Amino acid sequence: QVQLVESGGGLVQDGGSLRLSCSASGSILSINNMSWYRQAPGKQRELVAAITSGSSTNYADSVKGRFTISRDNAKNTVYLQMNSLKPEDTAVYYCNADVKYYSGDYLQRRAYWGQGTQVTVSS
Repeated sequence: QVQLVESGGGLVQDGGSLRLSCSASGSILSINNMSWYRQAPGKQRELVAAITSGSSTNYADSVKGRFTISRDNAKNTVYLQMNSLKPEDTAVYYCNADVKYYSGDYLQRRAYWGQGTQVTVSS
């Protein structure tokens, strides 16, 4: 009943910037936490940044001061502004959202994943 779609990935040089977007659609009642994860080749998927419905944020130490997560609740969208990008930021970035939604007569809650968007930073 819910779909997340990411956009904004691409190829950027060392020190450059990108802005990722993730929009949720479907029979959504509300979205609590929204977050960005990334997975580099040969690495485990890791949490990059998270934001609550009250706009409280949390960042991985590796991106703190360089990345900014934000959300637009009216659009059911979360953003990740990435500045001062480094080659080690190269990964597939995935959006995650903790969603309350209606499934027929049932109110349910679960996390959904986007399809991922590739970010490549050249040295």
